[in-house]
Amino acid sequence: MYKTLFSEIFVSTVVFCFGLSMAKCEEPPIKVIDASQGKVPSDAIVLFDGHSADAFVGVDGKPCTWPIKDGVMTVGTSFIVSKLHFRDAQIHAEFSVPANGNGNSGLYIHGHYEMQISNTAGSSEPSKEVIGSLYRYELPLVNAGRPANEWQSYDVIYRAPRYKDGKIIEPGTVTALLNGVLVQNHVAFTEPRSPYTPYVYNKTPYTLKILESLKRTESGPLYLQDHQSPVRYRSVWIRPLDEHASVFQFSAIEKN
Repeated sequence: MYKTLFSEIFVSTVVFCFGLSMAKCEEPPIKVIDASQGKVPSDAIVLFDGHSADAFVGVDGKPCTWPIKDGVMTVGTSFIVSKLHFRDAQIHAEFSVPANGNGNSGLYIHGHYEMQISNTAGSSEPSKEVIGSLYRYELPLVNAGRPANEWQSYDVIYRAPRYKDGKIIEPGTVTALLNGVLVQNHVAFTEPRSPYTPYVYNKTPYTLKILESLKRTESGPLYLQDHQSPVRYRSVWIRPLDEHASVFQFSAIEKN
């Protein structure tokens, strides 16, 4: 009896372990990237590196006009929008807010959800304007902002809402670090709440085409916000986390 029971246990263990080995054999190899210190990850798509804003256009679909000097792009007139459209992604941006005024700008992800940029370092006021906020959705866990004129960084893990027939059927989520500190922790969102999205405020035929595409494909661009303040950017890159990234096509005929 014991011999038979031992045999059954042995055989079951061998089968189980063989099954695990087979499962491991079937897993794809882990992707290896170059993430050397001070460099952009090798699988990232660079939108701005201090030299050219060719990866962005204006809300009219025409070339970006924000000025670039000494490796820095300063907010100019109106929003700018990335030609790259993505669904789920890691988003990185380095910026500096001016000492004068509110220092307001923002990362408008898909044109709907804004990670707030503002000159509010040190503020404990529970305001939707404070840096680190997911605007009109969630205040930051902490205020990790740095003083004006210092360089700061956002790292955002974005999972896009899922759509069906043009309607959101599954919430999206944002996890965000400001200057390496967690400020948004897997915050869920559905329909946009900001009255300043580029599909409502300052909308154009180009942005409306983007909105139409977004509802169909679940992929959209990154907008950098103009809020009448000379916020500066020196690095912006995106790592798509799925196969849903591509350059948005908009014909010259449609632009006119």
